Amino acid sequence: MKGSHSAASTPRRRWWRCSGAAGLLYPLLGACLWAAVVGYKPVIIVHGLFDSSGDFKNLQRFINESHPGTNVTVIDLFDRSASLQPMWKQVEGFKAAIYPIMQNAADGVHFICYSQGGLVCRGILSTLSDHNVESFISLSSPQAGQYGDTDYLRYLFPQFVKSNLYHLCYTSIGQRISICNYWNDPHHRDLYVNSSDYLALLNSERSNPNSTEWKKNFLKIKKLVLIGGPDDGVITPWQSSQFGFYDDNETVVEMQHQDIYLRDVFGLKTLAARGDLIICSVPGVEHVFWHSNETVFHMCMEKWLVD
Repeated sequence: MKGSHSAASTPRRRWWRCSGAAGLLYPLLGACLWAAVVGYKPVIIVHGLFDSSGDFKNLQRFINESHPGTNVTVIDLFDRSASLQPMWKQVEGFKAAIYPIMQNAADGVHFICYSQGGLVCRGILSTLSDHNVESFISLSSPQAGQYGDTDYLRYLFPQFVKSNLYHLCYTSIGQRISICNYWNDPHHRDLYVNSSDYLALLNSERSNPNSTEWKKNFLKIKKLVLIGGPDDGVITPWQSSQFGFYDDNETVVEMQHQDIYLRDVFGLKTLAARGDLIICSVPGVEHVFWHSNETVFHMCMEKWLVD
């Protein structure tokens, strides 16, 4: 497994010092200086479309400044143009790379999954029955799908706009391209449900014999943190980062009113009832800067990386 690592698994130390009269109050302690050694859980970062592991140096630095000694691994797979490969292929590849890290972390690990990587991580969490992920931090990821005329779309499919991309995406050829696996055209809902080999299955929007098991696996996480914001400029609608999406009039329907939430098809409603669903919205952040914005880290991620 290739990965970009920072820091070691050195535990953090907390020291308590007592002296003078205060020390006399506790003679049974036997010593006035002692250390408690507690380690932070490893953090695994999964990148997004057209990224590579080297793009996350700032995020690694933020984590190790706040939580010294944290073992941080940015998985070095499906970089750059390879990130266009089918989502299930990426799930299996990332899963194989991540599983040994999980096995060596008896107390569990944390996920930070950016953009398309957030959907990869959902696939891993749904299909891996013995994962030990504590916090799943979804960083500006199109969790409810993507439908927008963005620079990415114009670069990838210059002959298409959002209104006609379904002609390509909802075909067997289109489903070999990652973005088409979660392209969610609200005007062609039936085609999406019947053609999407990835998102429609993850959301149990079409019949999935594994849905009960996948839900059970996903709900093993302790926290789901959904980060996004109105100035993202790529995730469309931006509320998709928090499971909101368009209806057929392109009006955004928030997560709490979405069918996948109301029917609790993979556990969103259960997580909310448990108090383990966290929404963090930050204005003024463009898509490519989420993982290098220190304010976002402190506001939305830092506290969920603590044991």
